Amino acid sequence: MSGVERITAGAGTPTPAGASYHAAGVDVAAGDRAVELMRGHVARATRPEVVGSLGGFAGLFALDTARYRRPLLASSTDGVGTKIALARALDTHDTVGIDLVAMVVDDLVVCGAEPLFLLDYIACGALVPARIAEIVSGIAAGCEQAGAALVGGETAEHPGLMGSDDYDLAATGVGVVEADDVLGPERIQPGDVVVAMASSGIHSNGFSLVRHILFGPVDSGQPGGVSETAAAGLRAYVPSLGDTLGRSLLTPTRIYARDCLALAAAVEVHAFAHITGGGLAANIARVIPAGLVATLDRASWAVPAIFGLLAERGAVAQVDMESTFNQGIGMVAVLPAGVVPEALALLAEREVPSWVVGKIAAAPGGTSAGREPGVGEPAADAAPRARLVGQHPG
Repeated sequence: MSGVERITAGAGTPTPAGASYHAAGVDVAAGDRAVELMRGHVARATRPEVVGSLGGFAGLFALDTARYRRPLLASSTDGVGTKIALARALDTHDTVGIDLVAMVVDDLVVCGAEPLFLLDYIACGALVPARIAEIVSGIAAGCEQAGAALVGGETAEHPGLMGSDDYDLAATGVGVVEADDVLGPERIQPGDVVVAMASSGIHSNGFSLVRHILFGPVDSGQPGGVSETAAAGLRAYVPSLGDTLGRSLLTPTRIYARDCLALAAAVEVHAFAHITGGGLAANIARVIPAGLVATLDRASWAVPAIFGLLAERGAVAQVDMESTFNQGIGMVAVLPAGVVPEALALLAEREVPSWVVGKIAAAPGGTSAGREPGVGEPAADAAPRARLVGQHPG
C-alpha cells in the first residue's frame, strides 16, 4: 500500500559527507507509521476475491470467470484536481479520498462495468502519517460505497519538488462487464428518455474556477495557497447553504456505481453519462450517436444554491457555469420511455433524487446533421448532440 519514492544522486554527482535518505528529506519511518495507521481502513475495503493482504508488491484479485460468458475488463484512472487546495486550507482530508474513488468508479459504470478494485497513488512533499491515513480512510470509505476493493497503492514523498504541505492524489480502477451488456451510443434510439440523478454538490470538477472566484491570488505561505482572509470566509456560515461555505464546497462526490448497476439489472438501460468536467450537455453528447440529439430542459430542475452563490460572486455567465459545473446533475441514464416510471421508482427507493430531464430525437436535417467532421473540417461543423433549452425554475 505504501512505499517511499527513492531519490538518488545523479551519475557523477558528488555525495555530501554524512548524506542520508532522511537528510535528503525522505522519512521512511513516517511511511511505515502511515501504513500501520491506514491498515484498518484498507481492511474494510475488500471483497471475497481479494487474495493476500496489505504489504505485498502487487494486489491480487481472483476473478471468477465462470460467472461470465465473455467478460471484458474495463479500466479508468483519474484524480481530484484542485479541490485538494480546499482540503488543505481546511485541514480536512478524508472527503477528497471519497472524491477520488467517485471519479474513477462512476466512469467505469458508464459502460455497465461493475467496479472490482482500485489502486491509489499519493504524492506529497512531506509524509505526515496521520494525514495520509485520513486520506486513505476516505478512499476506503469510497470503495465500500462502490462495492470495490482497495487492493494496493503507493505513497511517494517528493521533498524539494513539492512543498511540505502539498499533496496530490490519483487512482486507477478496474471493473468487469459482459461483452454483450456493454452500454453506449450504439443502443440509443429516437424516443429514449434522459433521466437525471442529482449531484451532492460541486463534486470534483471546476475548482480552479471556484478558487478564482472565492480565494483571490494564491498565497504561497498558507495551506492550499488560500489566504487567511479567504480561509475565514470558508469557515463562515452561509444561510442559503445551511452550512459553512467550506463544508458545502468539500461535500464529497456522490458515488452512483451501485445505483447504476441496480438500475441496469432491473430495467433496460441504453447508456449512462457521468457529468464531470465540461458540464451536462458536453458529457451527455459523448454517448449520443451521430444523427441524434438530446434535448435537455432546464425547467425540470432547480439549480442548487452553491452554484447560484458562485455565479453571483463571480459574475459568471450561464454558459460558463453550464460548461464548467454539473449544476446539480451528477449522472444521467438514457432509457426507453416505457421503463421510466419503474426506473424513477427504483432510484427513489435507493434514495437517489431523480427526474426526467430530456429526450432523444433525430437531429434536425437527418443523419448528416450529426455526422462526424471529415478530414480537414473543424469539429464545430458537426451539429451539437446535446442542447439545453428553457430556464430553471425561480
